[in-house]
Amino acid sequence: MKHKTILFVLVTLVVISCKEPQARRPKQQGTTNFYKEVLKENKKLNALEKKRLEQWVAKDTIKEYKSSPNGFWYAYITKDTLNSYTPQVEDLVMLSYDVTDLHGMVLYEKKERSYKVDKEDFIPALQDGIKLMKKGETITFVIPSYRAFGVTGDGNKIAVNQPIQSTVTLIDIKSKKEE
Repeated sequence: MKHKTILFVLVTLVVISCKEPQARRPKQQGTTNFYKEVLKENKKLNALEKKRLEQWVAKDTIKEYKSSPNGFWYAYITKDTLNSYTPQVEDLVMLSYDVTDLHGMVLYEKKERSYKVDKEDFIPALQDGIKLMKKGETITFVIPSYRAFGVTGDGNKIAVNQPIQSTVTLIDIKSKKEE
């Protein structure tokens, strides 16, 4: 009787295992909802950072900051009221700049560099800010993290989600038309 039971179980297993395999359907993943939630959370964090920076800018009684529609603040240190030409796309500019945190701690010392407007990688807010400047002007920019190095930092001295300030002097502009 014992052998018949074992034989019956084996035959049953063979019959069941000979069935054609059924393809599994992919599991529905909620990536769309996940990304919507991440975007929603980032918008909240950006709004909080913007509010903190607005308060910080308002407390600075030495400089008169203006709000840019591009999401940063700027204050003229040296302003040129005579010239009217500002850098355009593909103009080559020579500038000097530094990068500090909001407490004035130097992250990157002042250095000079040339920059082809909107054709080279540079701090996003400064790409827009340079186009406000005239030759010889110096401006301090206060930049929220989402217009600087964002959620990654720069991998060196600028931390994740760190707002920065940068004082930029536009030394020279070579118009694309001159080349």
